[in-house]
Amino acid sequence: MKRITRRTALLSWAAERGACVVVLPELTPSGYVFGSPAEARSLSEPADGPSAAQWHELAARHGIVIVGGFSEHGEDGLLYNSAMLVDPAGVRAVYRKAHLWDAEADFFTPGGDPPPVVPTSYGAIAMMICYDVEFPEWVRLPALAGADVLAVPTNWPAEAVPAGERPIVTTNVQVAAFANRMFIAAACRCGTERGVAWTGGSIITGHDG
Repeated sequence: MKRITRRTALLSWAAERGACVVVLPELTPSGYVFGSPAEARSLSEPADGPSAAQWHELAARHGIVIVGGFSEHGEDGLLYNSAMLVDPAGVRAVYRKAHLWDAEADFFTPGGDPPPVVPTSYGAIAMMICYDVEFPEWVRLPALAGADVLAVPTNWPAEAVPAGERPIVTTNVQVAAFANRMFIAAACRCGTERGVAWTGGSIITGHDG
């Protein structure tokens, strides 16, 4: 309940300050670090579950688009590392992460569909998740399909970075935006979770990188 209340407050805070499109991190409702497949399953929800209902209510109230990651319990009984795009009309699209990273395969099944491109009041918005954005051919797909903005819920684990340098994951996003001539907005988890430190590398980058 505390997570839901905080999430609602922060989404409303962003909208009240003029945000039109809000991007949330990967696996926002559940957290990322699972102790077991059973725990992951217990924290998963269908694409029309409580997170979809909450985000739809907030999108309708504020007239915004929300893109956020969640642990999806699919109709086939499998779990997916997914993201949904929600606007005042409801859930417009759900994307399942295609490129699973590290131990994610212990919990999730990879998705098989390319990133969707959704027409919204604020342009054509595509989405993919974290590790997906490190594959140039995958990023190129929504660019060729006419995406104005690529939204990327992500959880980048913190790594050592030389003094004065940026994390390579954020630099990669800048290069991808420049190469594909589209905006990219990536939302990264902050702080630590069960001993895992996050980069906190949220970034919005334009066509010029």
